[in-house]
Amino acid sequence: MKALDIEAVQAFVLVADLTSFTRAAEAMGSTQSAISLKIKRLESGLGKRLLERTPRLVRLSAEGAAFLASARNLVAAHQSAIGSFAAERRRLVVGISHHLVGADLADVLKRMSATDPSLVIELRIESSRVLLSAYDAGDLDAAIVLRIDRRRGDGEVLMEEPFGWMGTLDFRHAPGEPLRLAAQSAPCTVRSAAIAALDGAGIPWTEAFVGGGVATIGAAISAGLAVGALVRRVAPAGSIDLGPRLGLPKLQDAETMLHSSLTDARARGALRTLGAAFRANAD
Repeated sequence: MKALDIEAVQAFVLVADLTSFTRAAEAMGSTQSAISLKIKRLESGLGKRLLERTPRLVRLSAEGAAFLASARNLVAAHQSAIGSFAAERRRLVVGISHHLVGADLADVLKRMSATDPSLVIELRIESSRVLLSAYDAGDLDAAIVLRIDRRRGDGEVLMEEPFGWMGTLDFRHAPGEPLRLAAQSAPCTVRSAAIAALDGAGIPWTEAFVGGGVATIGAAISAGLAVGALVRRVAPAGSIDLGPRLGLPKLQDAETMLHSSLTDARARGALRTLGAAFRANAD
């Protein structure tokens, strides 16, 4: 058997983790066709089919599942060998809007660490407004924020984020009563957009809970205290979009934006992985 192509093995691990050839290509700074070709050659060399492909789904075959742990170890050993020549550990200071942080954050960080184990990630969670100010001041290497009003034109669009009026299945709202709303304290662009949508539709509302982050708003939603305008991807487990049931106005979708001016290959590679992981978790 010929020696394994390390880039092909890395591509296989990324496809397995991100369940997408497209997202793996983004993480590697390549193309979907190139990633597909690498894995086909890897499968040919091993004499095993590693992935089951359908138009809408990519999953491990039995042989792929058996190979995955060894593939991870091989990629990690290769990265460790390359890293032994590094003069110092690289610190990457990244800010992420709290409106974008959900239960999938662990998966995102895991992917970044797997790509570059010696990378030190300093993560700051704040509002988009605060993070953009910090980025402009040079305090952040990169910022991942929500763009709702489109007034700022720079940055890379990672994906569209659909919002919903999230609440529990058993949330009770009597006709004629003000809608009980959970929101961030002002100033907050999501809060402002939600209130503007309700006011524009002539729907009375009352502030039932003021949170200090999406996690606290999610807790209020899960407790049945109120309805909250949240990105559906980060809404608490068991919540649903109550907008159609309650006759609430459709909320404007937002864009997840990546702002960074870093140019060194190592940092750009980490940010590619970060962007691909966000997209994969939203697919």
